[in-house]
Amino acid sequence: MQPIRRKYLWAQVACLSLGLWPVVTHAQSSNLENCEAGREICDQSKLSATQLAEVALAAHGRNVANCRNGYSSCDRSTLNEAETIALAVADHQRNVTDCNDGRSSCDRSKLTRFEAGDIAIAERKRNLADCTTGSGACDPTKLTPAETEEVNISRRQVNASNCQSGYGLCDQSQLTPSQTRDATTAAHRRNAQNCDNDWNECDHSQLTPLEARRIAASERQRNLAACKDGMETCDYAKLNPSEAKTLADAEHKRNYAACLKGYGYCDLSRLTSEETSSIHQVH
Repeated sequence: MQPIRRKYLWAQVACLSLGLWPVVTHAQSSNLENCEAGREICDQSKLSATQLAEVALAAHGRNVANCRNGYSSCDRSTLNEAETIALAVADHQRNVTDCNDGRSSCDRSKLTRFEAGDIAIAERKRNLADCTTGSGACDPTKLTPAETEEVNISRRQVNASNCQSGYGLCDQSQLTPSQTRDATTAAHRRNAQNCDNDWNECDHSQLTPLEARRIAASERQRNLAACKDGMETCDYAKLNPSEAKTLADAEHKRNYAACLKGYGYCDLSRLTSEETSSIHQVH
């Protein structure tokens, strides 16, 4: 029994060792990855010479990337000549882009004469667009007389369009007599449409007699339909005697059918004596 037990124990040790081997390998691999990534948990004392070289190469690559991205963690002193030149080219192009986009990070002193000229043209175009659209970034003092007239014409056109469509800011005082007539006609048409659709923006006082009669007829039809369907929007006070009688007759028939068939709301008190008798005979 002793030899057998000893063999069994050695087998357990062997299995345990094999089970721990991936854990140890993973821990070493994780340490190398941490060092290559520049993490604080890196323990360089556990790295081989080859791994230390790999870590140094990864750190250099991160520094190059930091410099390219303009990060404060960039250490230019560690760059070689080719990397320094490439960084200078990238920095210059980034500054040109910032100036073209009108960003505060733009350094005009680093632009060439031709670049400064192109950017000045781009800035004038951007300012003209801002003034044309009424943007707060507009500086009217930088506009030429021709650009000022162009902006004024564009703004008058936008104002006329707003007045006619009923959307956006409208300054009636800026309209010509023709534009005023067009805006008035469009506003009247919108109001009539609102009344036709029974929208809240309807102003009956602005309707012509013909429009008022047409819309009144439409409103009566809508109200009658709502009353027939039992909708809460029904206003019984607006029904004329003929409509009220038609509606009352229809409701009486519905109530009688409900009482007779046993389906739906039934009010026995509203039945005639003959209808009550017929229901008793059926039930």
